[in-house]
Order: sequence, then C-alpha cells, then structure tokens
Amino acid sequence: MLDLIHAFNLLLSVAVTAAFAYQGAFMLVGFLNRRRAEQYDAPPARELRRYAALIAARNEEAVIAELIESLRAQDYPADKLDIFVVADNCTDATAAVARQAGAQVFERFDTARVGKGYALDFLFCRLREAGLEQDYAGYFVFDADNLVDRAFVRRMNDTACSGDFAAVTCYRNSKNYGANWISAGYSLWFLREARFLNFPRMLLGTSCTVSGTGFLISADVIRENGGWPFHLLTEDLQFSADCAADGKRIGYCDKAVLYDEQPTTFRQSWDQRLRWTKGFYQVAWRYAPNLIRGVGRGGRKGLSCYDVLMIVAPGALLTVSLLLVNLLAAVVCLTQPGELAGAVLRAELLFLATNLATGYCGFSALGLITVLCEWNRIRATRAQKLGYVFTFPLFMMTYIPLAVAALRRKVEWKPIAHHSARRGAAPVCAPRRSLGALAVGKIVKNF
Repeated sequence: MLDLIHAFNLLLSVAVTAAFAYQGAFMLVGFLNRRRAEQYDAPPARELRRYAALIAARNEEAVIAELIESLRAQDYPADKLDIFVVADNCTDATAAVARQAGAQVFERFDTARVGKGYALDFLFCRLREAGLEQDYAGYFVFDADNLVDRAFVRRMNDTACSGDFAAVTCYRNSKNYGANWISAGYSLWFLREARFLNFPRMLLGTSCTVSGTGFLISADVIRENGGWPFHLLTEDLQFSADCAADGKRIGYCDKAVLYDEQPTTFRQSWDQRLRWTKGFYQVAWRYAPNLIRGVGRGGRKGLSCYDVLMIVAPGALLTVSLLLVNLLAAVVCLTQPGELAGAVLRAELLFLATNLATGYCGFSALGLITVLCEWNRIRATRAQKLGYVFTFPLFMMTYIPLAVAALRRKVEWKPIAHHSARRGAAPVCAPRRSLGALAVGKIVKNF
C-alpha cells in the first residue's frame, strides 16, 4: 500500500510540475532588467485618442472623489478623457460625491442582478442610449478605491496605439502594502503577476490577463459584444478567457501604475477570495472546452489558451487531494499490526510535513524574489517588505480550505469597506489635483 501511495504522490507531483513549468520560463524572462526592457516599451503615440473612464461603485463615498481627482490630474488632454460613475445600489452619498468631484453619474438599483459585470453592462447601455458609444476609442475600468499615477492614461494610450489589442492592463501596485500580513499577501501576489506573468507575456508576444481593475478595453470589443456580457463572479477572468479562446490579445503597460487598496481583515479577505475561487470554477466549467481547442492552434495563441487554462485549473484541489490521500493512508496504517503500522505512519507524517515545509519555502522564495525585484516600487518600510515575505506562504495556503469551501457554498458578491488614502481633511470639491494628486503623492513618497 505504501508503494502505491508513493507512486500516486510522485505521479501527481510530476504532472503538476510539468503543467506549470512554462511559468518558470516566464520568471526567467521576468528577471530581465527593466532598463534593458525599455527597448520593448511602446513609443509615444502620435494619436491622443479619446477615452471614457468607467467606475462601478457601491457605497464608496469615502474614496471615490480621490480616484476622480487623480484622473482629472492626468498629463493628458482633459477633453479626451470623460469620467462616468455607476452608483450601483448605493445607500450612501456616493452619487453626490462623484458628481461634486466632476464625474457624470448614473444610478442603478437592481438587487436581482448584483455584481460589477452587471453594473458595467448597465453603464455601457446608458452610454449607447445617450449616443456616446461612437465617441470613444476605448474604456478604462476602475474600482472606486483605486488611484492612478499622473502618466497613467498617456502610457496606456501609447501601448494601445502600438498594436492590435482587445484590452491593455497595467502595473497593479497597492495603497496599503504595509497595513498587515493580509494586505501584503494580496500585494505580493499582484506584484508577482505584473513582473513575472504579464511583463513576460508582453515581451514574448502572448496574451496577458486583466485582473479586476485598471484596464483599458477597446471600443471595438464592446461594440462586437453589444456591451459587457461577462457576469460571472470573476468577470475579469471571464473576459480574459473569452479573449484567449477567441484569439484576441490583451496587452500590458508596465509604466502605467495603479494603486489598489487591499483588504486588511481575514473575514473580508475570506469572503472576497471565496468569490474569486468560485468564479474560477465557473470560468473553468464554461471555457475549458474552448481553451483546450485553442491550445491545439499552437503558436502564441495556443500558448495563451494554455496559460489561461492553467490559471483556471483547480490547482488547490489537487493539493487537497494529495493531502487527503496521504492522511487517509496514515489513518489506515493505524489498523496494521505493530511495527508496520508505526513505520508506515511515520513515513506518511514525514511526507506531509515535508510537503508543507516545501510549500512554505517555495512561496517564501517567490515572495522574496518579487520583493527584491520590485523593491523600489513597493511603498513600505524595509522591515515590512522583508517581514511579510515570511507570512506570504500562510496567506497562500489559506487557498486550500477556500478551494474546498467554494465547491459547496453558494457565493455572492459582498462589499468591502474602503478608506481614504489621505490623512487630511481636504474638502470634496477641492481644486483640481488637490485630492488625487495629494493622495498619490502620499503613497509614492519614499520611506
């Protein structure tokens, strides 16, 4: 029996390693020094296209003005960037605050169809009804708690004009990396995604993936889809999977920096990541057949399909299966006679302990490499940058119970409270750049 369990462990380990080996190649490309990589940067665009920034907000009166002001403070012609907010089932002053800050606001009240995907589709419908659909070359999608660097729109326009992209995503940084181990866990994962996934994908000419917020969608894609038909729990990943399966390419702009606020309590983090995990299952169920067929196309498009397929594959469930099989074997060994039971039990417990230790060391190494490579872009103290490397594996290992819980539980979108990036008491209607520029300035200030 012990030989059978060891064979199972080896087979599963080899299969998983082989399946994700391509990400090791991505990491090697990601080590490319950014100064050397500047030759791959999109050149300054000759055309300054007109865009609309879309913000789906639910009870975000505390933060939405700061995002709007950071958008109004862009080094991009003001007449080429319009800002729209959908106040989605709000019970606070989000709509009033957004209007006061300079955005055009639509209010939506629909408790049956809940989620960002429905809110965005509602907003696209309103723009179409108002005859504005033909006015824009693309649409930026933001969450209300975001802030953007002053060059964000210009840099994204440069990339959008440099190729035929269905969408362009950005470098996702954090407003609150150093808040605690939970916010740091999120931050490290998104920094790793930018440096060692999207950055290499862009250099290699494959398709990137959008991640929740801070991306630019081509208006042609919206017109082709008749709006935003992506309503699963992870509508961003659904969009990425749809693009990959359809042969469309998503680009990446490393110089366009977005600052995102991460959850700081385990309850909020659990609810949010449970929704993400459930959404991953939904995308896998719906798109796996198309992605598998897409892999057969070969080339860069085939690699893009395989890449997304590995993202949505339930890897955490494989870990759960491995642990359960070995725990079951350990329990069964207790029924064996004398020394045999003790020997087999020790072997199983050693295997489990070794795998947990290996997982911890692996995630620690991934976190450390990410921190060292992105050191100057992480806004935290040295102690926070290095200290949270050792809690990053604990954050990632919580996906194991999440993977199990998401199988059975009915999951719905739940709001997360966000907080101002400012410490001051600047009024909502402060002069141009006062809120957004001060908030971004506070974040990017060196420690």
